[in-house]
Amino acid sequence: MANLKELRSRITSVSSTMQITSAMKMVSAAKLSKAQDAIESMRPYSQKLSQLLQDLSATLDDDTSSKYAEQREVQKVLVVAISSNRGLAGAFNANIIKGVKNAVAKEYSNKDVHLYSIGKKANDILKRSFKVYKTNTEIFEDLSFENVSVIAEDLMEQFLEGNYDKIVLVYNHFKNAATQAVLTEQFLPIPKFETEEEKQLDYIFEPSKLEIVKDLIP
Repeated sequence: MANLKELRSRITSVSSTMQITSAMKMVSAAKLSKAQDAIESMRPYSQKLSQLLQDLSATLDDDTSSKYAEQREVQKVLVVAISSNRGLAGAFNANIIKGVKNAVAKEYSNKDVHLYSIGKKANDILKRSFKVYKTNTEIFEDLSFENVSVIAEDLMEQFLEGNYDKIVLVYNHFKNAATQAVLTEQFLPIPKFETEEEKQLDYIFEPSKLEIVKDLIP
């Protein structure tokens, strides 16, 4: 009789757990859908702005070049690794760790490499192998343009002051809920893209090119 009572108690407990996990799944699905919609709606603007900057950077001369486009001999490199604060995310964080190690081994093995960790999981592993410039685990608590701008401005200041000759980002590029591609992207100096002559667009700049560059590229 005691065994039967214990069995019923366990069945009730499992049923309650199933209800809780089902509710958590629904909430997570709603949050994922909202985040995915935000990414997909923002992507066309981001891609068009990136294309404009590429076309514009290909026409820059010494008079209009930004101080953030200065090319130096690369001695000190800052790698910004963007991971999450939590686990149970499949290969999401492991791929970032692998991406950082591969990028450093391939391109910066003889450079003085420092790490800027955004997110706890990558930092827990990478801090054993790299000198850490800074760690930011609070950004995901209030992810906003203003808070991200603080990080970007810090990186720009570090480059401008000559503390780093090159700054690269390593992050997961969202494709869909099941697939992300790890990208390594140069943040500073601003890369100058070569545009094929026949593909160049004839822009009319209003106001002047210099003013536009100063507005888009500080």
